Amino acid sequence: MSNPLADMQKPEVIFCIGTNMTECHPVAATGIKKAIAKGSKMIVADPRRIGLADLSHLYLPLRVGSDVALLLAMAHVIQREGLANNDFIETRTKGIQDFLNHIEAFTPEWAATITGLNPKDIEAAAILYASANRSAIYYTLGITEHICGVDNVQSLSNLALMTGHIGKEGTGLNPMRGQNNIQGAGDSGALPNNYPGFQSVLVPEHQAKFEKQYGRKVDLEKGITKVAALNQCGNQIRAMLINGENTLISDPDRHHCQQALESLDHLVVIDIFLTETAELADVVLPATAFAETDGTATNTERRVQRLRAAVSPPGKAKPDWWIIAQMAQRLGLSNFDYQHPKAIFNELCRLSPVYAGLNWERIEDGQYQWPVPEVGHPGTPVLHQDEFVNGRGVFKITSYRDPHETISNEYPIWLTTGRRLTSYHTRTQTGRSAGIDYLLAEEALEVNPNDMKEWGLTEGEWYYLSSSKGGVKIRVRATKKSPPGTVFASFSFSDVPINVLTGGGYDPITETAELKVCPVKIEPVYNR
Repeated sequence: MSNPLADMQKPEVIFCIGTNMTECHPVAATGIKKAIAKGSKMIVADPRRIGLADLSHLYLPLRVGSDVALLLAMAHVIQREGLANNDFIETRTKGIQDFLNHIEAFTPEWAATITGLNPKDIEAAAILYASANRSAIYYTLGITEHICGVDNVQSLSNLALMTGHIGKEGTGLNPMRGQNNIQGAGDSGALPNNYPGFQSVLVPEHQAKFEKQYGRKVDLEKGITKVAALNQCGNQIRAMLINGENTLISDPDRHHCQQALESLDHLVVIDIFLTETAELADVVLPATAFAETDGTATNTERRVQRLRAAVSPPGKAKPDWWIIAQMAQRLGLSNFDYQHPKAIFNELCRLSPVYAGLNWERIEDGQYQWPVPEVGHPGTPVLHQDEFVNGRGVFKITSYRDPHETISNEYPIWLTTGRRLTSYHTRTQTGRSAGIDYLLAEEALEVNPNDMKEWGLTEGEWYYLSSSKGGVKIRVRATKKSPPGTVFASFSFSDVPINVLTGGGYDPITETAELKVCPVKIEPVYNR
């Protein structure tokens, strides 16, 4: 996030797109609710009528996968209406003229043919966002889990650059992270293209730094994504370590995932429970849970925090860092003789410029948000206040393109996926909590009531839901949350593996799967 969570209460206008925050980030969403109670206006763009839509000033029920079209048209309106922040553009950005030439053709009327929205609503959204003194954008996986995920994010960035709604309080471009330490994982180098602290692996100076630290030759080339790794299983890759991820349930194209993992000579899984993925492993190493672990986490607003064990771990469970360090030592690797997470965190601070002013003792109270470039620095709650990392913000040229697969006579219904408030991810943890099933005992396909009638579906009955990848049995449930022609399901339940259906396309840059758009059909079970 470019701005702290406290800033959620400060915008005049809040633009939420591709984020079901009240279900996926319910605690953070209280900031949005407080802002609205104080008079802030909110624009919500989402195919489903999620909880945020009921709180919004303007709701945009766009067709799944059409975000770029909406955002291009909003940029067009901002320029047409003279609402661009020319001072900010001139002093803080580059590439504006090519961008303005590009968006000239993308009218609200053009976007309406793709998004299904009223052109007047597109205009209203653009004017509302651009004309406020402080506007903030919030997004989640509804933006990134597309073949055009990078284009979606860059299109949002273009809006922030056009209006100057970035680098100051109550503004910004704010992705809401899906797990408590996903930001910290990226900070620590769990990315194929970066060393810790987002230092590119392609830069020789960075290479030299880490070669010196670890005493090993480091290649000047990017690593591979998990998608690529799964594709190489059984060939270039013969063994795999999976740490804290239920790949078989959460990754797209389940059949491919299972085949890939089963083709390995050796699979090791580190996890707190025997997940569906762990059941495929040759070795399962039991890890400690959050309340049994000392360490650190960096949350979605870049706040660096201490974690403290409240109870002793059961049985032979060990912290993830200890397990990995022990494996490294047995592989003959040096500099893995850690005795405490303090040593690991202090090493990160020595190697990462954004953590350079921190150490184990300084994060005792969780007061710092990176970057903290030097000792005595107060931290940086708001990014990009004076300049961008590369000096100037760059306008990116994006264009609308259809999802990898579109609806057809064979698969005439749009399926979109997401999370539910009553379960957490693949229910590795919440599915083992006694008493929670009364809130949500099983997965159901959410269908618009009019579609239920038109398609001859019966509430609560089982049907066969299929795509070009495969099919699952699932009950149906009528709800006005789903727009006509679009259905919804989550990945929460292993007995209804929705990821059997998904995985047709991937973003060419990030290799993120298109989980939010999947053409499907619904048939009676007896036909199968």
